[in-house]
Amino acid sequence: MIRTLLTLIVAGVALAACGDKAQTAGGPSAKKSDAKPWEGAQNEFVVQGWKTGDQASWEAQMRARAQSQNEYTRAPAQR
Repeated sequence: MIRTLLTLIVAGVALAACGDKAQTAGGPSAKKSDAKPWEGAQNEFVVQGWKTGDQASWEAQMRARAQSQNEYTRAPAQR
């Protein structure tokens, strides 16, 4: 009797450990997903020359940023 009860308790604990909680992005620190990217940060960490809320300024900044990461436009290494 005690052995059966102990087996049931151990099985219950083992099965409870297999449960999965819902992993949602909700909460007080969740980022709004419907915000436009150019209306994002309004703090001192934005790049110089970018105006918050200006779509054309944001697109120009993204183009300049992508161009600086383009390997074909970089100068070849000195030998």
